[in-house]
Amino acid sequence: MQYVVVIEKSDNGYSAYVPDLPGCVVAAATKGETEKLIRDAIQLHLEAMRDDDEAIPEPTSSTVFVEA
Repeated sequence: MQYVVVIEKSDNGYSAYVPDLPGCVVAAATKGETEKLIRDAIQLHLEAMRDDDEAIPEPTSSTVFVEA
């Protein structure tokens, strides 16, 4: 499965979240570190859901770039 990840720049670094996995959020000083952490967080989040016998949500979010 492929989930959309939103990465946002902040005053202190970067944060990332997965719209289809509420609560799956990370923050780090660099974009590269944030990308690594969110990959790990997704795996841990899904493992925890499986351990708790929760249904794994299908990815439904999508992205589009709009020129302004």
